[in-house]
Amino acid sequence: MTLNPQAKRILDSLKAPSKTEMKEALGKLNMTVANLKPELKSASGKPYFRKLLYKSEDVELLVMNWSDLECAPHDHGDSHGWILVLGGTSVNSVYEVNGNSLPKELFKEFHHQGKDFYAPRKGIHKMQADGEAGLVTLHLYSPPISGMKVYDFEKCAACIVSDDCGAWWPEETYQKVKEIRLAKQEDGSHIS
Repeated sequence: MTLNPQAKRILDSLKAPSKTEMKEALGKLNMTVANLKPELKSASGKPYFRKLLYKSEDVELLVMNWSDLECAPHDHGDSHGWILVLGGTSVNSVYEVNGNSLPKELFKEFHHQGKDFYAPRKGIHKMQADGEAGLVTLHLYSPPISGMKVYDFEKCAACIVSDDCGAWWPEETYQKVKEIRLAKQEDGSHIS
């Protein structure tokens, strides 16, 4: 996809942007499901298909269209950013982690078309589509995501994944940058 000149100017101007600057920029892009439709493909058995629309040293912009699968709980490495729901409804589960244990779910929130929500540095969450309407989301992160940690409750493990892997346990060996064994919760349970 070639970004229109206005969108490219907006993104080019972001240099180590603050939370507020990123939110404002995302709102000014005026992207819709209709104009991104040519970029969307089947998720092919994954929670989502993602397409990188823009990347600089300071930010990256991605569009994702979601299947009926939920992604794994994950963080965004040292990145933070905003997620805008372009179509459908997102179920976002937020977690906390203490030390080397499995994350514990704190709450779920629903974000409908037109709503945005913030993903803080080292914040852990998972997403999925709510219902049958196609969930399409636009993501703006700074810096571009690297070192994302994905959690697997059944394996009682986490994995730092390569930059080309999504928020799921890697299928390819090269996508497993580092696997980490985790402790169960204090009560011995697996929380999902």
